[in-house]
Amino acid sequence: MDDQDIRAALDRHWAASDADDFEGEHVIYREDALLEYPQSGERLRGRRNIQASRAAQPNRKRFAIRRIIGAGALWVTEYILTYDGRPSYTVSIMEFREGKVARETQYFADPFAPGPSRAQWVEQIETP
Repeated sequence: MDDQDIRAALDRHWAASDADDFEGEHVIYREDALLEYPQSGERLRGRRNIQASRAAQPNRKRFAIRRIIGAGALWVTEYILTYDGRPSYTVSIMEFREGKVARETQYFADPFAPGPSRAQWVEQIETP
């Protein structure tokens, strides 16, 4: 797969994620894929386990992609993952092998109020 093919696969993956299409969402992963959530200390092994864990999540999820960057085997997606109306700023780092995701690490950050000490130098970012 070239970079254009991987980018198209990522676009399909995130669209399927937003649509709760669990089958379509997980086509991108190798059977032996590894997914890590460092903040909770969790590691999932295998595409089937990754898919089952996401399908079992009871919250309503929405995905708003901010940007996707990458080349070759390493791709990063910045997005806002909203669970039941509460946004979490998220980074997904995907490592590809033979055209499929072999490893993914996801980091989550909750929004916070801007600091008044830097107000004179900043502009507010509009978010979806």
